[in-house]
Amino acid sequence: MRVDELAPAPGAVKRKKRVGRGIGGKGGKTAGAGTKGQQSRGRGKVARGFEGGQMPLKQRVPKLKGFNNPFRVEYYAVNLDAINELGLSEVNPEILVEKGAAHKGTFIKVLGRGEIKIAVKVSAHAVSKTAEQAIVAAGGSVTILPLPFKVRPAAKGNQFTNR
Repeated sequence: MRVDELAPAPGAVKRKKRVGRGIGGKGGKTAGAGTKGQQSRGRGKVARGFEGGQMPLKQRVPKLKGFNNPFRVEYYAVNLDAINELGLSEVNPEILVEKGAAHKGTFIKVLGRGEIKIAVKVSAHAVSKTAEQAIVAAGGSVTILPLPFKVRPAAKGNQFTNR
């Protein structure tokens, strides 16, 4: 056997049907697409997402409004009455998690609801002004813990003013 004698098996290679060559031959005139209708025109191509004239799904669904601020810092709120119930001389995030007053891995903010009657040394990521005043008035102290990342400062004035 020589290279020039190599050929595919008989019947393995079939010629492509020649269509659209006038009205005389078998594949002529409508070229196998039938008469009239979407499938006979332009090989039946329609735009992606086209639903035959019905309002497409991408236009029917409601659009999202607003946005999620990527710089938002969420705090777990702990009120003065909860700290008072613990009856401890020192309160920090680890102790609050241990006692079940806060969730693990959250930033703690002490809020001013309720009263505090004992001197408490409070360490938290944020403290409201009323809570801080009440803790200091009861003879305690407040320490603000730093966040593990830099918080973007709030924008001052209109950012689009001419500078």
